[in-house]
Amino acid sequence: MSPQHTKITIAIAGGGIAGLCLAVGLSQHPHIAVHIYESQSRYPSTGAGLALHKNAIAAMDLISPELKKTYLARANLMSRDEGVELATQVILAEGRDSARVVGRLGRAKGRKTISREDLVMEWIGLLPSGTVSFGKKLHSAVSFNGNDGGDGNGKPQVKLEFTDGTTAQADCLIGADGVRSATRRYLLGEDHPATAPKNHDQWYLYSRAVPMDEARQVVREEWTQNVAILCGSKGYMCSLPIDKGRVLSCTFQAPGALCGEPESFTTGQFDGYSEDARAIAELISRDPQQSWKIYDHDPAPKYFHGTVAMIGDAAHATGPFVGNGAGQAIEDAAVLNALFARFTEASQIPTVLCAYDAVRRERSTKAISISRDVGRLYAYALDGVGSDPEKMEDYLRETGSYLNDVDLEAQNRDAIALFEKLQSHHNQI
Repeated sequence: MSPQHTKITIAIAGGGIAGLCLAVGLSQHPHIAVHIYESQSRYPSTGAGLALHKNAIAAMDLISPELKKTYLARANLMSRDEGVELATQVILAEGRDSARVVGRLGRAKGRKTISREDLVMEWIGLLPSGTVSFGKKLHSAVSFNGNDGGDGNGKPQVKLEFTDGTTAQADCLIGADGVRSATRRYLLGEDHPATAPKNHDQWYLYSRAVPMDEARQVVREEWTQNVAILCGSKGYMCSLPIDKGRVLSCTFQAPGALCGEPESFTTGQFDGYSEDARAIAELISRDPQQSWKIYDHDPAPKYFHGTVAMIGDAAHATGPFVGNGAGQAIEDAAVLNALFARFTEASQIPTVLCAYDAVRRERSTKAISISRDVGRLYAYALDGVGSDPEKMEDYLRETGSYLNDVDLEAQNRDAIALFEKLQSHHNQI
């Protein structure tokens, strides 16, 4: 960056997984000044955990090896041997094929689990002091010419307006502001059918973070060390060790009929399920701490306009059924980081965002569709599959390969090549 040039300013609305990963990457580039505006005054713990798949881990490494290093250091190893390849087991818990394993999701060596709160707190520590402002919930965004905004430089700017009445200004806004995104409203319009989050199958989730000493009194030792999904027609159980093995995150996800407040959860709903599944239900029923509806997004026709773009859940909120929502968010950050590393002028921002949109929108949108279908599969309700274990295996194998067996370096290269092509065309005009 030559002395006469000031840094290009990038504002990120939202300090979750997508926003933090991107900020860590951008903070490495001397020509960029990045700032996160996080809506929460502090990060809450939902008690839920993550088991990141190999696409997520590979994407971290492409952004910054420190992201992967801190994740691995803080997370709970699922095996004493990091060379052992492990996966989330999908197990039938109801019907004549009960106990049969029909899928192994996110197979990877050194696989670990972590709570979302632990992960984001570790990643904040990688950022320069003062990079994150808390309690800044984005209400709206306004794009304008610099002369109109009063700075007199004539270049496009974005004004961020927060719910507390304050404002900020940047050359570029990246909205990582979650499923109910103000950035999404700005890009698609308030009344666009894809703007609002959806819950087409009326999914509901019950959650409890169980002290591991208590969990060991109820579930088999196997379930205190591994990630398992136990499927049945009323919904599915999931158990996942977090907090260095001191807590077992237990959840139950149900479509339609079992929706309700936490106190409505009872073990009597699971007659006919396996003993292992009923044991997890027993742990949840003792103190069902939280329950909420599960939302995702219908496909967006675009992820950017001008100097504003959306990433992560703001762009493609995905149900938890294949455990790849975080992975898709980190892939977004990896592509944008690779692109922003190569641009030199604020005038190139729309071209950067166009290349990002072209490379990431189709793949991340397909992840939403896959997740919806896998949720139905877990409830024995996927058309053409039902409770047939062979068909379940085939579907999970095919979709798992699409999500995880991806060349992320090639994805970055494709984005960079498109950016350079678009920029070359622009320069010739």
